[in-house]
Amino acid sequence: MTGLREKQKAARTRRILEAAAQLFRQVGYGAVHIEDIARAAEVSVGTFYNYFETKGDLLLAIVSMEVEEVLDFGKTLLADPPPEVRQALSRLIGGYYDHSLVYLSKEMWRTAMAITIEAPATRFSTRFTELDNMLTDQVCALLAELQRRGDIRPDIDPRALGEVIFNNLNAMFIEFVKDEAMTLPDLNERVARQNAPLAALILR
Repeated sequence: MTGLREKQKAARTRRILEAAAQLFRQVGYGAVHIEDIARAAEVSVGTFYNYFETKGDLLLAIVSMEVEEVLDFGKTLLADPPPEVRQALSRLIGGYYDHSLVYLSKEMWRTAMAITIEAPATRFSTRFTELDNMLTDQVCALLAELQRRGDIRPDIDPRALGEVIFNNLNAMFIEFVKDEAMTLPDLNERVARQNAPLAALILR
């Protein structure tokens, strides 16, 4: 019985998240009210507040859903990375970027980032930071695996370099969400170009 309740709760949470994501993308985060989300998700407003305290919490939960799926992609790639360092980095980072607009618009990303800065101690802001750290860990793990395979020089610190690469891809993603005209191919091309000299320097 407990298992059934948990499945029902998870399904209801997913329904709320997907309804909210669609509304935020269609009419803008600021124009959507809790009542609109509850109606679209076919739940009462009271039920909504059993799951999320604020609209900001809901937005950050959508971000979490997005990043968790990206992490699953990264796990698959880490199990069998491409044979060349530059290609491996491009595949991992490109996978992060290419999934970034599945549930969120650029406006939603900007709002979510602002919320985490303005209220860093909330439960969902803390989760946002945790997910960011998990993405950093994946980049570092990819470099460690390439080093283990003998593709990267043994004197390179994969943790330190992975943090540098992630900090750059994160900064470039911020530039991407700030610029409505920048496309995902533009973003991928710029970051791949920036990573190319790094890849050349660390080759064994």
